[in-house]
Amino acid sequence: MDLHKSALSEELNEESIGLRQLILEAVASGGRGHIGSALSLIELINTLYASVMRHNPSDPDWSDRDIFILSKGHGCLGLYAVLAKHGYFAPSELETFCKFDSRLGGHPEWNDLPGVEFSTGSLGHGLAVGTGIAKAFKMKGQNQRKVFVLLGDGELGEGSVWESASHASKHNLNNLCLLVDYNHMQSYGDVEEVLPLRNLKSKWESFGFDAIEINGHSIQSIKESVSKLGHSPSPLVVIAHTIKGKGFPPAENSASWHHKASISREEISYLLRGEK
Repeated sequence: MDLHKSALSEELNEESIGLRQLILEAVASGGRGHIGSALSLIELINTLYASVMRHNPSDPDWSDRDIFILSKGHGCLGLYAVLAKHGYFAPSELETFCKFDSRLGGHPEWNDLPGVEFSTGSLGHGLAVGTGIAKAFKMKGQNQRKVFVLLGDGELGEGSVWESASHASKHNLNNLCLLVDYNHMQSYGDVEEVLPLRNLKSKWESFGFDAIEINGHSIQSIKESVSKLGHSPSPLVVIAHTIKGKGFPPAENSASWHHKASISREEISYLLRGEK
């Protein structure tokens, strides 16, 4: 099965559609944002918060919580929509996106917004931090706590990712789960043209990870894959085939919708109409 094509044809449920509409409303209000990057990861993040992770929106610093790090920080609109949906802040705050003094900037900052565990934006840092946290949990005997790190496929060109992977494998961090948002595109083109990621599953396995490939828009597949965490001595990587811009045909598989420094409400309406 071609998992990338399968992701393209995946029907979105009402919840996923609603989260994407929250993203567009935030973009319309802020007039800018990384749109395509946020739309590809919605199911991955929302499934973690809805069905997998131990967390408490009324006590974001709960000492027994699991940790989620959005290493591809430019996809923060997706994280903001999910955090708002799960009660970390009011959905109406999304209207402040990228405005002066807003807590919702173009990249997530841990000291500003509840639910954000680490400030990201410089790619390649999230896995290093997640590896350290997972190791700390092991050292403290907090074996029930898990760490989830979401990386972009373009981000895998950063050497620090693979250095961190080596450490995670060496220390048998089977409380660490990576999710790769494999939308097959970088900021200005197809991954295979910019920097190929051939044999990606085999690469991760050679670094000592249990590796699973899935359709990253299939909620059931996401649940089933992350449930494998802790069943072996190895850390887990879920290679999630997704569609950049998923849910709005004009933005799907289009590098021009990776980021918009200026976007009008007319352009948002154009996306909502779904015209190619």
